[in-house]
Amino acid sequence: MLDRRTFVQSAVKTATIAAAATYMRPLTAQSSSSVARSPNDAIQFALIGAGIQGQGDTRTALQVPGVKLVAVADCYDGRLAHSKEMWGSDLFTTRDYREILARKDVDAVLIATPDHWHKQAAVDAMQAGKDVYLEKPMIHLYSDGPEIIGAARSTHRILQVGSQRVSSIVYAKAKELLASGAIGKLNMVTARWDRNSSIGAWNYTVPLDASVETCDWPRFLGSAPKVPFSGERFFQWRKWKDYGSGVAGDLFVHLFSGTHFITGAKGPTRAVATGGLRYWKDGRDVNDVLLALLDYPEGFNLSLRVNFVDGGEESEGFLFTGSEGIMEIAGNTVTVTRTPPAAEPGYTVSTFTDAMQREYIEQYRKKYPIAHPTGPLPQNIQRFIAPTGYSDSYDHFHNFFDAVRSRQPVVEDATFGFRAAGAALLSNLSVERDSVIHWNPETMKLI
Repeated sequence: MLDRRTFVQSAVKTATIAAAATYMRPLTAQSSSSVARSPNDAIQFALIGAGIQGQGDTRTALQVPGVKLVAVADCYDGRLAHSKEMWGSDLFTTRDYREILARKDVDAVLIATPDHWHKQAAVDAMQAGKDVYLEKPMIHLYSDGPEIIGAARSTHRILQVGSQRVSSIVYAKAKELLASGAIGKLNMVTARWDRNSSIGAWNYTVPLDASVETCDWPRFLGSAPKVPFSGERFFQWRKWKDYGSGVAGDLFVHLFSGTHFITGAKGPTRAVATGGLRYWKDGRDVNDVLLALLDYPEGFNLSLRVNFVDGGEESEGFLFTGSEGIMEIAGNTVTVTRTPPAAEPGYTVSTFTDAMQREYIEQYRKKYPIAHPTGPLPQNIQRFIAPTGYSDSYDHFHNFFDAVRSRQPVVEDATFGFRAAGAALLSNLSVERDSVIHWNPETMKLI
């Protein structure tokens, strides 16, 4: 077993090399975005969408040295007020994120809005000259992907999608192990994300003062269908297709991001899914149980499950099955288990006559004599554990801000983000159409 220092060093090296090799793209040398920042300059960023994820992201982002929060936009006055309580009364706050994009003191934005605002906010920000950290899923509709990718390319802005496990040293170690042949040839990946709580099923608290006075309902709706104000829709938006992408967009996308990063795959070619609304029948129109099966051109299958009605412990994890072993990711631990194949093929002779059994076994033992193993015990189990307190979210933001300074590629750019989110939303499409869905991971198009 490797010690923790060796694990961290090797994993970070692997992640850095993989990111540079896979996502390097040329930038226009004369563009303002290609000018590297001095490491002594503070990067000033703004938060757009100060909900649970947005505020949590911001707390992590502010742990990265050399960054400063200067502005916050949100459609609920209470969150704007709380932002000042947390980060200072001099913080600029607004309901309209376009006021933030007009500010010259904002270098980058963190977008944590409902899914249906991701594309517009990201494109607006890049066109305004801001680098973007965009929460997952990158898209709400398939048409969002090409627009975001096109904007990133034409504006030469940095865009990092916020599926933080892609920056994890744990996932980097898993990638290294798989590439080294630790489990042989990969043939199947099984991943799950189960929850067993009301809050886990997106029943977030609605504040007592929620109203059309304190919430900018028209701005929140944006391109979504116009419906009367609803505190539940505003604060629990993941429960409706108009604003969110269901469990596929919220959780499957993490599993796709991890699978694609570790395997180097670009996406599946075929998907079929099933599920239903089994328990949380509270007016939502998205499933609380979803299962999906997908084919990958690299020669493995991916099996996914999300269950919001899990009567056991809440859990998430991966199991990579290969021809020579299995690799499991659970929390901040990677475990490789190998069961050596039998040294002999065995026989099935019990239905033969006694004489035939004796004759066959005699000849079999001449070819496969009984062996008595000697020597040291085989190392059939290897376990790698990240240091106590390790945070992949911190590493993901560090990766982003480093790219903002250096103008070097991030580990999860718009193309990677579209391939992960596009693959995830195949599950929703399969359930809606009650059919198998085909996808081209190279061109990122439905077939």
